[in-house]
Amino acid sequence: MRLITRISVNTVCALSLFGLAACGAGSGPEETGPFANQSGPEVANKALTATSKVKSLRIGLDMTTSDGRIKADFATSLGGDCTGTMSMGGTGTMEVIKTGDRVYTKLDEALLREQGKGEPKADIDAAVKLIAGRWMESKASDPDAEEATEFCDLKAILKEFEATDNAARKVGPSEVTGKPALRLTEKDGKETFTFDVAAEGEPYLLRVTSKGGEEPMTMNLSDFDVPVVAKKPAAKDMVDLEG
Repeated sequence: MRLITRISVNTVCALSLFGLAACGAGSGPEETGPFANQSGPEVANKALTATSKVKSLRIGLDMTTSDGRIKADFATSLGGDCTGTMSMGGTGTMEVIKTGDRVYTKLDEALLREQGKGEPKADIDAAVKLIAGRWMESKASDPDAEEATEFCDLKAILKEFEATDNAARKVGPSEVTGKPALRLTEKDGKETFTFDVAAEGEPYLLRVTSKGGEEPMTMNLSDFDVPVVAKKPAAKDMVDLEG
């Protein structure tokens, strides 16, 4: 399993996970614990299988790209409801709520000014005055909304967690946000991938990292099967662009 997270950036970012074929295998020494005497690929495939069956989860991403630093934090469900935030290049943040067939987005002033570069200052100031810090409503089928809600398509994300690993090697015990885990690792040229598998309860993937490549990243997974609460913002916090 080599889980490489690639972000494509326009005005928002989209997440896709790619499982790449690997060669070789790794098994750890005689040990105790939930993964005793299981090979690295066996543990990895258990984690992939368990993670692919959840009905909801939380994704936290921190990635460095040629377009700058990307950070995202989304709670998303198979039903399509989700909530989250994204920041791009350290210049502004967008909040997203998707519930049913409606999407609500809120951009802060910094992001609006970044997107408006090259436009007349008066136009940018007017947009900031009208939109900054207020929720905008759109249909989930609108092209811009579809881009903003890539993290909300949990079904598509989970399809990428296929149990096809044959290269993972055990590193040893680790800990992710206070939870005991087993760390596995793989290499692809100069790039090193590590992934932490929960050592208590279901063997979910808790963290995936890549270092040494062109786009280092850390992705945290949590809140497995925790219901996602997504509600329409209050009317007083919204802006009516059509009006």
